[in-house]
Amino acid sequence: MLHYQTIPVTPFQQNCSLVWCDQTMTAAIIDPGGDLDMLLAEVARLGVKLEQIWLTHAHIDHAGGTAVLAKQLSIPIIGPHEGDQFWIDGLPEQSHRFGFAHADSFTPTRWLHDGDTVQLGQHTLQVRHCPGHTPGHVVFYSPELQRAFVGDVLFAGSIGRTDFPQGDFDTLIKSITERLWPMGDDTVFIPGHGPESTFGRERKTNPYVGGT
Repeated sequence: MLHYQTIPVTPFQQNCSLVWCDQTMTAAIIDPGGDLDMLLAEVARLGVKLEQIWLTHAHIDHAGGTAVLAKQLSIPIIGPHEGDQFWIDGLPEQSHRFGFAHADSFTPTRWLHDGDTVQLGQHTLQVRHCPGHTPGHVVFYSPELQRAFVGDVLFAGSIGRTDFPQGDFDTLIKSITERLWPMGDDTVFIPGHGPESTFGRERKTNPYVGGT
């Protein structure tokens, strides 16, 4: 079975998620924005082997620890879409601007595109390209678990900001309605910040996308 645990990191309380396969005890970490000592302690506590880094997008609170972690463990960086290359290149400047520890830029081992899949042990997750918050934002979806790791596309009661460079409100709404809603109302999503919710609940109550 596939399991996950969400661990808020950085002063922005970004929801980093540790995902693992209980058959192989191999794990991936989604959006290691920082606090790597805490994340690695949890990996050790669970007794899993961290083998991959998956990125939804390249804002500092999601990607700030990526270069160090990938180098330290010699593991691949999977994602995001190459539309976020400029955000990756700007990680050192982002870290300085927001008061984070210095973050190096990097080159992902593999870029992701809509319709791709990622493999973890015995499990396959689907990839959806969901631009709008950033141009290269992707989402990881497990039909088996009915869970989606959506980064900063959608939140409980809100949506991602679109006032950053190359953000776009109409594009974000299209990503939500055309890429997320088809996953089904019962699908639980893990946002980049704040509590989990379901797509069905957000379709009914979210002031930005309710009724879509």
